[in-house]
Amino acid sequence: MLRIGRLFRRFVSDEQGVALILVVIMLPVIIGFAVLAIDMARVNNLHNDLQKGADAFALAGAAELDGNYDAWSRAERAMDKLIDNTTNFSTSGYTHLTAGQPGGNLSCNNAGSISWCFLKSIPSSDKDRITSANYAANAAETSFIQVKLTPASFTTIFPASFLGASGSFSVGAEAVAGYGSAVCDFTPMFICNPYPGSSLQDLADAVSGTSKPMVLLKENAGSGQYGPGNFGYLKAPTDSDPSNKNKDIADMFASTSPKACYGQRGVQTRTGNIANMYHAINTRFDIFDKGGAYKTNPTDNPPAPNVRKGMKVGMDGTNCSYDETTDPGYKALPEDNCFTSGTGDGCTDFTSGGRLGNGEWDFPGYWNVNHPGQSTDGVLAAVKDGGCGANPSRYCVYNYEIDHISQLTSGAEKTAPACNATAQGPDRRLLYVAVIDCVHNEVKGGGGTEYPVQAFASMFLTVPAGGPPDTDIYAELEDITTSYGQGTLKRFERNEAQLYR
Repeated sequence: MLRIGRLFRRFVSDEQGVALILVVIMLPVIIGFAVLAIDMARVNNLHNDLQKGADAFALAGAAELDGNYDAWSRAERAMDKLIDNTTNFSTSGYTHLTAGQPGGNLSCNNAGSISWCFLKSIPSSDKDRITSANYAANAAETSFIQVKLTPASFTTIFPASFLGASGSFSVGAEAVAGYGSAVCDFTPMFICNPYPGSSLQDLADAVSGTSKPMVLLKENAGSGQYGPGNFGYLKAPTDSDPSNKNKDIADMFASTSPKACYGQRGVQTRTGNIANMYHAINTRFDIFDKGGAYKTNPTDNPPAPNVRKGMKVGMDGTNCSYDETTDPGYKALPEDNCFTSGTGDGCTDFTSGGRLGNGEWDFPGYWNVNHPGQSTDGVLAAVKDGGCGANPSRYCVYNYEIDHISQLTSGAEKTAPACNATAQGPDRRLLYVAVIDCVHNEVKGGGGTEYPVQAFASMFLTVPAGGPPDTDIYAELEDITTSYGQGTLKRFERNEAQLYR
């Protein structure tokens, strides 16, 4: 009996093999936590994939929200065509996220893997939900886009049913993005889209080649409807006193770097004409107002390095002047053939006030007068080899003259300015303008209304601006902002599409 008692006490106090027992008991728990960690990593990776997709769709759509009437359809197209995202770890495994283009006519819609709503505002706090009160009624008032991805199903490896829970659930993602686009150091001027259909694509096609169309810009100083080819002025930052007869805004036109920024979402027009405007513009041509506001120091408002314009230079006392002439030894950069003949492939109807050319002009005639004795064929070949094409733009020829001034013969008119030797760079002859769809937006002469900008453009001044009563401007369309342009206006742009939620 004593022996049995000792054996029992030894058995009770023996600790050998306890670890194995504990491992056997805890092994299911350890495996369960490991599987749970794997599931958490999988669902986290799935959510990251979905969120990146939502962010990308939202940013692509937001970049098109410029306030123009076709912004919704362009946003849909951008989400459909520009984004290529995939997800993994869902029940379906590797999944390609898609969008679509249902028409761009509803503030909320869906296609493919996403749904979206165009918003005019978002709550100030991220804690507050976006509601129908934030939805935009039209493209003009749209500032943001909300994108939601269709939730992806997810099934866990962990046997949640043992705990009385479901092992399947859905994972979604949402993003809100907005877009801001502006230009700075820009002249306070707008033009009405010269193309009859007011298409941004038409503008893009016009600047995509080496030949550039001419536009005859006419001032609309009244209160009536602006039409294609009209131009007017924008409200300037310093233009706080309407009684000030336009000196500040005219100074901005004469300046090499006007201190003004304009947003693509909306610009305010300015009423009336500006008496000194043609003086301000023509400082670029070495023409300075005799004793007036723009007989300024050329260091402040210098001419361009090439001021050929078909005019004679003369001295009137201490004032240098230019005068129009019919002397056959002088010839300005010609207008498009459309303007002289009234007809041509791609010309608008000039018998009913057409303003738009097709880029075809008399280059040989200009060259033979201003650089006599030098073969136009040779120059054409050189210009073409320089990237300007067989039918060069006037701006290309203008720059060619600057770059080869020491190698070219010169006719009666010289390339360099004669009145003020302090010249700026070649871009001094470019005028920068906001392009507005005046027909669709019903732009009138009254100020204070904000109109969306289709694009900002650069235009090459071929001849000095006309004086009163018709301040006509002949300019060659060179480039536009937005993704449709050639990128020469990047230094002015301040563009940003950003996520807000």
